[in-house]
Amino acid sequence: MDKELKKRKRANRFRGLEPIEPVNEVCINNGSQTLVNFSSNDYLGLSKHPQIIEKAREYTQKYGAGSTASRLVSGTYHIHQQLEEKVARTFGWEASLVFNSGFQANSTIISTLADRHALILADKLSHNSLLQGSIASRATFRRFEHNSLDDLEDRLEQAQDESYSRIIVIAETLYSMDGDRSDVEALGQLTDQYGAFLFIDDAHAVGVWGPQGLGLAYGVPGVDLVLGTCGKAFGSFGAFALCSKKMKQFLINFCPGFIYTTALPPPVIGSIEAALDVIPTLDTARKKLRKNIQLMKLGIEEAGYSTGLSQSQIIPAIIGDDRGTILLADHFKGNGFLAVAIRPPTVSKGEARIRVTLTAQHTEKQIANFLTVLNDWNYD
Repeated sequence: MDKELKKRKRANRFRGLEPIEPVNEVCINNGSQTLVNFSSNDYLGLSKHPQIIEKAREYTQKYGAGSTASRLVSGTYHIHQQLEEKVARTFGWEASLVFNSGFQANSTIISTLADRHALILADKLSHNSLLQGSIASRATFRRFEHNSLDDLEDRLEQAQDESYSRIIVIAETLYSMDGDRSDVEALGQLTDQYGAFLFIDDAHAVGVWGPQGLGLAYGVPGVDLVLGTCGKAFGSFGAFALCSKKMKQFLINFCPGFIYTTALPPPVIGSIEAALDVIPTLDTARKKLRKNIQLMKLGIEEAGYSTGLSQSQIIPAIIGDDRGTILLADHFKGNGFLAVAIRPPTVSKGEARIRVTLTAQHTEKQIANFLTVLNDWNYD
């Protein structure tokens, strides 16, 4: 441990936990100062929404603070079943299954669906939870070039001559470090053509993009399972799989990440249910968020930094150098902003960045001030 920790420190990649206290939708207190937070996934500010807080309080008072057991023992309250029916109905699927987190869902659903005779093809920039699930499955695991339909098709075509039990293709709709999107419709057509199972992670798009904020996978044919999370635009916690009724039954019976864990507590169930009511009504907030995205992206580029292929509320300001990125994050903190440095291994070597995340609650003045601080920075 000593050796590896020292190695991380020498490489400017050591990380630690820094406690904060939320002040409002966009500001936090770190103990010594109040900072405007440009690193939160609370894209619509729903973690502070009164309707969501009230529903969580109501469910706590009525059902208690915890669910007290796993779902298959005595942890499935009627509110869990009610929520799953509502999620499926809202997103237009046959069924849904609620999980305790997106990481838990991704890492265990994939390892449940695949076996050592299967082939998994995952986008090169897939989230670590998807990669962990793929590795744990013991399936043949290969990664195709990021967002390359040609590379994916080549690999699917090659796989036709092999005797795999099944082929699972994994992609995200909106990538968490680069903020760019995949062509979900084309992925659906391609996997359908080759008889592959398409697993789509819609975590960062649900609530923000698509009709009424229902995600970039909403209504797209050819998708076999969609994973959505509630810890981002929903402002709460947990995750859900959208799938067929048969798939739900299979996961209930065979997915260890679902079977062997305590069910989500009632206040969380209440907050998710309330978010499902609120999100479709927030088109004005989503419009505001899009405007914020345009302002921030243009400002970062005018300051001389690449934002990659970002098309979303996640905008990387790519610095490249690990130490320089840390110093820039410190510069922001010293001037009243939380903008966290993202370094390898989270991103590739030479691509360290400030990962800016925007919300509908950020003001134009806050964005302008942030860009002023960025322009004032000089790293030699």
